[in-house]
Amino acid sequence: MSAFRSGTVGLVGRPNTGKSSLLNRLVGQKLAIVSPREQTTRHLLTGVLTTADCQYAFVDAPGFQTRHRNLLNRSLNRRAGEAARDVDVVAFVLEALHLDSADRQALAKVPEAMPLVAVVNKVDLVRPQAKLLPFLERVARERKFDAIVPVSASTGRNVPELLRVLREHLPEGAAHYPSDQLTDRDERFFAAELLREKIFRLLGEELPYRCEAVVDSFREEGRLRRIEATLWVERESHKPIVIGKQGATLKRISTEARKDMERLFGGKVFLQVWVKVRRRWTDDERLLRQLGYA
Repeated sequence: MSAFRSGTVGLVGRPNTGKSSLLNRLVGQKLAIVSPREQTTRHLLTGVLTTADCQYAFVDAPGFQTRHRNLLNRSLNRRAGEAARDVDVVAFVLEALHLDSADRQALAKVPEAMPLVAVVNKVDLVRPQAKLLPFLERVARERKFDAIVPVSASTGRNVPELLRVLREHLPEGAAHYPSDQLTDRDERFFAAELLREKIFRLLGEELPYRCEAVVDSFREEGRLRRIEATLWVERESHKPIVIGKQGATLKRISTEARKDMERLFGGKVFLQVWVKVRRRWTDDERLLRQLGYA
């Protein structure tokens, strides 16, 4: 029997390549929030998968981007760099048939000596499939990868092969987490993230990047969780957009988030949400440190 292996895998790439969806597929549980918008991920999130011969600690990082120049996004880019350096192997996630300067900038953050696997995601969307092979050959010319693995986070296609390849680059040794542990984050963290996911899914183009979800109170009463939270916006003009006509938008955000929390936590949730203005919070180092960004 082969020796047990255990280590960290950084999920790295430009925004919107499906890194968070891939994390969820790999661990078999929705841990990372997802939306069609770039920069949905703001925190480093570890998802743990333990098998008979390996424990993988997948680190989902913010996508490296240049679109927003505030202090928040500079902090997020630093986090993306950490996931490319402080791991045992990097899984560099690309979108099938899409390779541009943003991908190359993200790839440049990965140290040359780091074991590096190219993960070409969304291959289920390629039509016809004959287009895929020339693209894989193009990826191989970008940099020396230890392997190139086409996958679909959506369908699970080729994910077992990806796990096999990543395992080869993890060190031999005992597991770092209990076998039943899925993540390094607590329920309070996920409550805020699920609220923020709804902001990204339900609001306009730019506003989600100026919003934050903060959990003010989290109390457990048996199987019931009582959660009070605030949605921060940067301007007074943002408040009515988040609240909506007669409170309809805020109600939808709260209801959808509560249902997801109940599924994740396995119990009833009583959720109250307010909207408050925190001017220029995305450039306030004290507030960003309070939120765990700086």
